[in-house]
Amino acid sequence: MVNGVSIVASAHTPFGHLKDQTLEDLIVTVARDALRDGHIDAAEIDAVFLGHFNSGMVPDGFPASLVLQADPGLRFKPAARCENACASGSAAIHAGINAIRSGAADLVLVVGAEKMTSNSTEQVTRALAGAGYQNDWYEASQSFPQLFASAAQQYGDRYRDPLYDMARIAAKNHANALANPLAQMRREMTADHCNVVSDTNPIIAPPLRLTDCSLISDGAAAIVLASTNGAKNFSREVAIRAATHVNDLLPVAGRDILEFEGAHRAISSALQQANVTLANIDFAEIHDCFTIAELLIYEAMGLAPRGDGFRVLDEGTVFPDGRLPVNLSGGLKAKGHPVGAMGVSMHALAFRQLTGTPIGIPATNAEFGLVFNMGGHGRSELCECVAGPEGVAVS
Repeated sequence: MVNGVSIVASAHTPFGHLKDQTLEDLIVTVARDALRDGHIDAAEIDAVFLGHFNSGMVPDGFPASLVLQADPGLRFKPAARCENACASGSAAIHAGINAIRSGAADLVLVVGAEKMTSNSTEQVTRALAGAGYQNDWYEASQSFPQLFASAAQQYGDRYRDPLYDMARIAAKNHANALANPLAQMRREMTADHCNVVSDTNPIIAPPLRLTDCSLISDGAAAIVLASTNGAKNFSREVAIRAATHVNDLLPVAGRDILEFEGAHRAISSALQQANVTLANIDFAEIHDCFTIAELLIYEAMGLAPRGDGFRVLDEGTVFPDGRLPVNLSGGLKAKGHPVGAMGVSMHALAFRQLTGTPIGIPATNAEFGLVFNMGGHGRSELCECVAGPEGVAVS
């Protein structure tokens, strides 16, 4: 149980090709905006954590102190970068939570940022592949599209052909992104379009099509975390009811890539810690780096038995008007995927949902939200259960 840690402010840049903004610009912008959102004097911040992957995509090798340039009051504050592949932003949040729980801080600024689009697709693919296992020649030669393509192939061999279900996930998330002004790709796509290989939807790694893959993006997000005592000074508060972090073996050869066992453990543990079940969750933001990942996470969450993830699509469970809407933001698939920003983005948007100021599609009478972020091919999973003011269903 996470005792006494709440989100009290947030900020979020648009995601996309932000050609005129450097990594420094993105970091400084959201840090300033988060402080402004919470009406916070920067001098009151006790610690700063930055989620940032990099892997050679920008030359900034020591970016944590860039946050301090947002306000003179941040100078000399302790600041550290957290790197955990696509879960870097969530790792930064966990560092902030732990600083508060330890008594070392009452008010923590967390920023997640990534600058990717100044690189070619080939360069980004190679940089992301650095999050894979490097001490086996075969795994080191595999890109993440190839690894998740293998998962889709194995899913078809073991259960059923997932390609149309993956196309429906892509179409759902693109439809959700239409309402999100911060999303990178606000473009309607039908499931039929996403399911057909064409000049506009080529094969990336068989059987993955372009529409099965998340985007190369620039962007940043920030939140401010407060202790129980600190949160009393704010008009808005979203409690972090539970936070779990699970790491699995790095080599894919050491595990069943369809089980997503780490994801299952992280989500189950978070629900147990928060003393809630999936029936209590009003919306979820999850890590759909590829459409097959979202399908596998449905099953890891317990929304459907293994091999039956398609049922939550058939029944409408994960759509905006369903029992548990998933990725109302558009997800990584359409909102965008600036790696280090993702975990912070999910929390920033959950904060907005639970305080009645949603960006994009609102979750109906939202009281509990679930955030699940992962790094690598299911190697590092972080899950949080967040809740609005106790006893209040925020609409």
